[in-house]
Amino acid sequence: MINVKNIIKSFDDKKVIKDISVTFDPGKTNLIIGRSGSGKTVFMKILIGLLRPDSGEILYNGRNLPSMRKKELNALRREMGMLFQGSALFDSMTVLENVTFPLTMFTPYSRRERDKRALFCLERVNLKDAGNLFPGEISGGMMKRAAIARAIALNPKYLFCDEPNSGLDPKTALLIDDLIHDLTTEYEITTVINTHDMNSVMNIGEKIIFISEGTKEWEGTKNEIMDSSNKELNDFVFASDLFKKVKEAEKLSAI
Repeated sequence: MINVKNIIKSFDDKKVIKDISVTFDPGKTNLIIGRSGSGKTVFMKILIGLLRPDSGEILYNGRNLPSMRKKELNALRREMGMLFQGSALFDSMTVLENVTFPLTMFTPYSRRERDKRALFCLERVNLKDAGNLFPGEISGGMMKRAAIARAIALNPKYLFCDEPNSGLDPKTALLIDDLIHDLTTEYEITTVINTHDMNSVMNIGEKIIFISEGTKEWEGTKNEIMDSSNKELNDFVFASDLFKKVKEAEKLSAI
C-alpha cells in the first residue's frame, strides 16, 4: 500500500501539485489520468523519489519516503519496478541481458540464478524464445513485454508504469494492459499507471484519480467514471470521439 498525504510541490513561485492525498492499494491497477501539463508526471516522479515534495507524506507500508536517508531510499527502490514510456531497453544488450541487468545490480545471485530468474520472467510475458535477440530485432509490443519482464525481475512490491501503451496499436495496447493487470493481481503488486489512454482506463481502471492543474479533481473506478458529474473530468473523458459515441448511445437507449 502507498498512502499519499497532502503532497504539495512548487517550482519557483508556481504550485504544480496542490495538496494531493490518495491511497494506492496492493493487487489493484491504480491509474493517474489528466491532460498534458496537468501535473501527473511530476506527481509520479514524487511518488518514486525523483522529486522531493515541499510538504506532505508518501508512506510505503508506513515508511515515509520524503524523510528517508539515502540507504533507506535505495532499499525501497529495490522493492520498485519501473516500466518507462519508451521501454528504455539497452540496445547493446540482448533481451535476456536486459532482464538480468537489475538482478546483476541489486542481488547476490550467481550467473545461473540470474539467468533462471530472467528466463522465468520472459516466459511469464510470453517471450521465452526472444532472449537471444536484441531490442532492434523485435517489435514495439515485444519490447514493451521485455521491459515488463525486467520490471518484475526483482519481484517488486510496487510497479510504476509511465504511459505503457505509448506508440502501440490498439490490439497490442490491450494485450499490455491485460498483462500488467494479470501480474498485479497474481503477485499482489501495488501498481500505479500514468496514462492518457481512455481505453486503458475502461479496461483495467480499478482505481482512477484525475488530476487537473495540480489538483486531484476526481477519484473513482472505471464503472463510475461514465456517470461522473465532474465537469473537468467529463471534458477530458468525452474529448475522445469513442466516448462521445458511447455517451450518445446511452442517451438513445434511455429514450
